[in-house]
Amino acid sequence: MTTVENATSAPETQSGEDRDLAVRPWVNWVSLLARLALAAIWIVSGSLKASDMMETRVAVRAYQVLPDWAVPSVAFMLPALEILLGIFLLLGIKNQWMAIVSAVVFAVFIVMIVQAWARGLQIDCGCFGGGGYDASANHLTYLSEIARDLAFMVFAVWLACFPHTPLAVEPGSRAPLRRHP
Repeated sequence: MTTVENATSAPETQSGEDRDLAVRPWVNWVSLLARLALAAIWIVSGSLKASDMMETRVAVRAYQVLPDWAVPSVAFMLPALEILLGIFLLLGIKNQWMAIVSAVVFAVFIVMIVQAWARGLQIDCGCFGGGGYDASANHLTYLSEIARDLAFMVFAVWLACFPHTPLAVEPGSRAPLRRHP
């Protein structure tokens, strides 16, 4: 193999993580910000829901998609899922999987808001606590909730595409703090 062939084939032998860091060192830092933002969103949202389980049941029931017997289970599992996602993301464990799950959960939230809006329900989404009937809910309310969840989903998709971040506990999710010479 000639020197020219060696030089052109070298990038092919680098791992994806090394290539990203060599070409765009800022990507890992943006991923860290996305990871920490998602962690904060999930921990705050889940904690607010867990702090008043009766209110969370009211919020889940307001969407009118579940049978009454399933509402308590979903109202219990949703804050637990959110808090666990937040903790895993905060620590940097399984970043890519947590980001994918986050994106799916945000997609479900968006679908739930859209169906409530399409059916003419006037509800507070309950995304950060609260929830239930809201006489002031209108198209702007639903559009802003959808836009917010789409923005959160962008963080999740970014992190799913670029899961290696500095300060992650798990070696498989960790990126170096700086480029090696």
